[in-house]
Amino acid sequence: MPNENIVKELLPKHIAIIMDGNGRWAKNKGAARIFGHRNAITAVREATEGCAELGVEYLTLYAFSTENWGRPPEEVLGLMELLVATIKKELKTLHKNNVRLTTIGDTDALPKRCRKQLLEAIADTKDNTGLTLVLALSYSGRWEILQAVKRLANDVKDDQLNIEDINDENFAAYLNTAKMPDPELLIRTSGEMRISNFLLWQLAYTEIYFTPKLWPDFRREDLHEAIISYQKRERRFGRISEQVNT
Repeated sequence: MPNENIVKELLPKHIAIIMDGNGRWAKNKGAARIFGHRNAITAVREATEGCAELGVEYLTLYAFSTENWGRPPEEVLGLMELLVATIKKELKTLHKNNVRLTTIGDTDALPKRCRKQLLEAIADTKDNTGLTLVLALSYSGRWEILQAVKRLANDVKDDQLNIEDINDENFAAYLNTAKMPDPELLIRTSGEMRISNFLLWQLAYTEIYFTPKLWPDFRREDLHEAIISYQKRERRFGRISEQVNT
């Protein structure tokens, strides 16, 4: 159930989560890292259903970074297989909660089977009108910015854009997140306090909430706590309190 301390009028439109701690969770239980990834599915469901229930418009989950390709091959393979199985299994849940699935990142780098399953789920949920669940897969903030710069440079070269006209707004239109609002709240689990190459442009004025809880243990109540913490903060965007409160 929604927490009565959450103010609907102050609800963030876009929440992003760095889902960290799966490996440590598994290690604490004397199990292989993939065991932690499997048990993280419940946390993903809790966060997704929690956001859908509250009326959050966008939830972006940092599922697999470009740097993660450097992990041991057996872990990467296990993650890819888990991705396929999870998308199949959770499709009914997405429809039940009116959730539309989409993705950001270099999805061409994913194995064909994973990409096929992902694209099918995106097409299957495209008409849902509630929460948009964004999976960041084979994604990194620097990669995204470089891709945007390349597309922008091509448009300048082809006389589709004047250099003098480049500003924050039209640069953002070249990013993977072009049609989304920037996140107002970023949650990172496991106690680590960094953004790990995630949404580097978009997080410029995002409120950050760190929790020591490992991701497989994250539940709806933890989401509510993060939102309540966010709602208690004064968002100044470079201004002073007197300017914000007048």
